[in-house]
Amino acid sequence: EDVCLPPASMGVSRKSGLKSKGEQYNSNVNKRGAVSAGKSKSGSTVGPIVLGFFLFVVVGSALLQIIRQAQTGSISG
Repeated sequence: EDVCLPPASMGVSRKSGLKSKGEQYNSNVNKRGAVSAGKSKSGSTVGPIVLGFFLFVVVGSALLQIIRQAQTGSISG
């Protein structure tokens, strides 16, 4: 009956690895969900160039629609 067993040193390293992982988990359990108050985003998230382009497109299309409706004379869209 030849049974292949891993060397005894292999089992010890696995146990110490599991133990360190368990300690890491236990130390981290109470920190979950805690958000540091350090960095908070301030200011606008959209740059001024993008905002200007957006306003140009919206206002420009509204003006074009008003001009087109004034030329045709119809109020219904």
